[in-house]
Amino acid sequence: MSEETLSFQTEVAKLLRLMVNSVYSDKEIFLRELISNASDACDKARYLALTEPEILGDDPDFKVHIHVDKTARTLSLSDNGIGMDRDGLIGDLGTIARSGTSAFMENMSGDASEDMQMIGKFGVGFYSVFMIADKVEVTSRRAGEDSAWVWTSDGLGEFTIAEAERTDRGTSIVIHLKADEDEWLEESRLRTIVKKYSDHIALPIMLAIDDGEETAANEASAIWSRPKSEITDEQYTEFYHHVGHAMDDPWLNIHYKAEGKIEYTSLLFVPTRPPFDLFDPARRHAVKLYVRRVFITDEAEGLIPSYLRFLRGVVDSEDLPLNISREMLQNSPLIKHMNQAVTRRVLSELSKKAEKEPEEYAEFWKNFGSVLKEGLYEDHDRQAELLELVRFRSTAGESLVSLKDYVARMTEGQEAIYYITGDDQQTLDNSPHLEGFRARGVEVLLLSDPVDDFWLSAIFEYEGHDLTSATRGSTDLSNMGEEPSKDDDKVEPAKDGELATLIALVKQTLGEAVKDVRTTDRLTDSAVCLVADDGDMDMRLERMLKAHNQLKTDSVRILEINPKHDLIKNMSAAATKGGAADDLADLAFLLLDQARIIEGEALPDPAAFSRRMATVMAKAAG
Repeated sequence: MSEETLSFQTEVAKLLRLMVNSVYSDKEIFLRELISNASDACDKARYLALTEPEILGDDPDFKVHIHVDKTARTLSLSDNGIGMDRDGLIGDLGTIARSGTSAFMENMSGDASEDMQMIGKFGVGFYSVFMIADKVEVTSRRAGEDSAWVWTSDGLGEFTIAEAERTDRGTSIVIHLKADEDEWLEESRLRTIVKKYSDHIALPIMLAIDDGEETAANEASAIWSRPKSEITDEQYTEFYHHVGHAMDDPWLNIHYKAEGKIEYTSLLFVPTRPPFDLFDPARRHAVKLYVRRVFITDEAEGLIPSYLRFLRGVVDSEDLPLNISREMLQNSPLIKHMNQAVTRRVLSELSKKAEKEPEEYAEFWKNFGSVLKEGLYEDHDRQAELLELVRFRSTAGESLVSLKDYVARMTEGQEAIYYITGDDQQTLDNSPHLEGFRARGVEVLLLSDPVDDFWLSAIFEYEGHDLTSATRGSTDLSNMGEEPSKDDDKVEPAKDGELATLIALVKQTLGEAVKDVRTTDRLTDSAVCLVADDGDMDMRLERMLKAHNQLKTDSVRILEINPKHDLIKNMSAAATKGGAADDLADLAFLLLDQARIIEGEALPDPAAFSRRMATVMAKAAG
C-alpha cells in the first residue's frame, strides 16, 4: 500500500497548535508521557501472553530503549510492547476520541499555560512531543501480526501513514528535534528526567548515546512492592501521575500490605481534582489489578465499589492465578474479599483525615462527596461508616456539618433531623419551607445533589433521630417553641371562623388540584407553600423521575396557608363577608400557582395564570 496522507481530527489540530506554540516551562513531561505509554504497551503484551504465549517469541523480556543520535539530532524511544496496527495508529494518534474529545474541548480555556495542564488529565500526553519536535515518526508492529506501519507528522495539521519494515513487535518513536532543543541530546539531562518521573516504572529503561553501551536509567522495580520508608513523597506523586494519567498532585496516599487470609498490596491515591470521567454513566473505577507484579487489567469489575471510582492506583494480589480471565474475575471470592478489605481501609483513612484535618476534608467533600454518597444506598454493610463521613451545607452557616455535629446542637424539644432537597443551594436558601425553622433556630440540612433523593429513601434515621423532610406535611414545629414576633406587637392570625370559611372556599374552588388545604406554622413571610403528604413521593424526586420519563403522573399536593399573612387575613375577611366569588376564586388559583412557582414546578396553565394576574392587578390599580 502506498503512503496515505490524512488530516488530524479538529480537536487534535487545535491541541497540536497549542503544543507547537506553547511556552510551557515543563517541556520535559514529553519524555515522561512517552515512557508511560511504552510501559502500558508492555503491560498489555505481558497480559496477552498469559493466554497467547507465542506472541513473545524469542523476546520475553520487556524493556524501553532510549537512544540519542547527536549527529542526526534525533531522540528515539522504543519498546517491545503490544504495538499498533494501521487502524490503531490512526485511531490513537489521529484522534483523542478515546480520551474524551468533548470533555477535553470543554475544558480548553484558551490560555496556553492552563490548557497544558489538561494534557495528562485527558490522556493525550503523546502530543506533548511536538513542543520539542519538528517531525515525529512512529513505527509500530502489532503483536501477532506480520505487517508494520509508520506514522509521520510535523504537527501542523496532517499526518501520513505507510507500510514499514520492523522485524519484531512493539513501537519505535523517532523525534527530530527543533533547532533550539539540543538539551534533549545530553545524557545527564535525560537520566535526570527518567529518574525524576519514571523510576517507579517496573521494567528497565535503557539509555544509550550515539554508539555507546546501553545502561539502565531507572530502578525498574514496582514502587508498591518497596517499603514505605524507602519511597519519597516525590516518587509517590510521580507514580500517581503515571498510573492515574493525571497532572495534579494526590490529595491522599494509601499504601499498605495485607497479610493473612488473603495477601495483596495496595497503593491507592485520592486525586486533588476530580477526574474528567468521574460522572461517566458507566461508573467504572480506574484502579489497576496486578497479580505478583504482572498487570492483569484496569477493568476488574467488583474490585473497587463504584462510589470510590475517584481512586487511582494499583492492587497487587499474591493469591489470584496469573491466567485468570475477566469472566472469572467477576465471580472470584478473592476479588470480593479484596473489595471489602480495600473499601474498609479507604473509608478508615478518609475518617482519619476528616477528624484531623477538617478543612482539607471539606475540599475533598466538595470534589467527591456526591459520588461517595452513592454508597449510602448501594452498600448496606457500610452505611454506618459512610454516614460518619457525609458532610452537609445547612441553615446554620457556610461551614459543612456532619450528622454528629447536627445532633449535638439540636434545639430543645427537637427530635428529628430536618433536611430539604432542591436543585441548588440558592433555591434551597430561599425556600418558604425554612421560614418557621429559621424563626425557631432549628437547623435544616440543605441537600442539592441529585443522589440525595435516592439515599434518603434507604436511610431513615441516625442515632435514634428520624431523618425528616422539611417539606413533609406532618412536620410539627409547635414543640420547639413559639415563633418570635418581628415587631413589638404580636402578629395575630386570621380569626378562626373567618379562616375556616376561607379554607372551605379554597378547597371547593381548587377541587382535585390539591389534596387538602390547611393552615401551617412553618411559614413566617410567605403566604402559601406546597407540601407532600406522608405517604407521597418527595416533590423533588418526583420532578427528577418525570424529567427522565420514569414517571408519567403528578402527585396531588397539600396547600398550606399562613394564617398570619396579610393576604390570607384579608381573603378570610372577604370570604366571611360574602366578597366577590370570582375575585376569591382567582386569588385561590393564584395562591396555588404561586406555591408551584416557589417549588420550581411548571404551571399547568400559564395562560390562565397570566389572565388571573392581570385581572387582580387591574382591580388593585383601579
